[in-house]
Amino acid sequence: MTYCVGIKLAAGLVFLSDSRTNAGLDQISTFRKMMIYEKKGDRFMAMLSAGNLGISQSVREILQVEKIEGPGHEPVTIWNATSMFDAARVLGAAVRRVYQQDGPSLRESGVDFNASMIFGGQIKGEAMRLFLVYAAGNFIEATRETCFFQIGESKYGKPILDRVLTPGTPLDEAAKCALVSMDSSLKSNLTVGLPLDLLVYREGAFASDEFVCIDEHNPYFRMIRNTWGQRLREVFESIDDPRWDGGDAEHPLIVASDRYERMRKITHPGERIV
Repeated sequence: MTYCVGIKLAAGLVFLSDSRTNAGLDQISTFRKMMIYEKKGDRFMAMLSAGNLGISQSVREILQVEKIEGPGHEPVTIWNATSMFDAARVLGAAVRRVYQQDGPSLRESGVDFNASMIFGGQIKGEAMRLFLVYAAGNFIEATRETCFFQIGESKYGKPILDRVLTPGTPLDEAAKCALVSMDSSLKSNLTVGLPLDLLVYREGAFASDEFVCIDEHNPYFRMIRNTWGQRLREVFESIDDPRWDGGDAEHPLIVASDRYERMRKITHPGERIV
């Protein structure tokens, strides 16, 4: 499995992916889930992938040469598309091509066609855009209300993203938030693992050199892991314990609900409470 997150902000884009791939309890491998496509001064795109590794690697390979029909029947590729929407359509076509080639064989082997991608960037002449592409090749786009997408083992890393991120969040703060989100996933799920790939793209740059591979020795990520765990414990310990004795408390636990009655006990075999 894996965990990837893509974030779209007013200031730019943040992409983060792990590199663990499982083919069983004793077959754990490292494969990069991030790809960067850059034509300096013209376009910058990044793709994160999760799901079946064979499918996602095939999609990556096909994406670089995949074509769809454009205006005037001119072929459109990710390298000449005039919008990120069209580039996402090319990615969707690449996914469907792999499905046509491999889907029947996978079904015969009892394997689902399982793949999803986060795809985002900026093409000269339009604003940044971020998409979540499904296994069917269809996709949805990030909005101000939903400014990030996750794929893979997303549940452990989602709470911090929900609480912190807004479209106005600074890029470096968003990168920090993404790393905390990844740390939560690493802590709770063995199918997510180091090293990580972190990429930051700044709006209007059409290029980026702000990307890094993070392993277990990375000083900043080690600081994130230690500090986040420590501060969580400190905040937890600062919250009052619940009081069951009915004593005076600033935030009492035992109060009557306006809507629901208190739970009743069953005290003998013939008693019914429903």
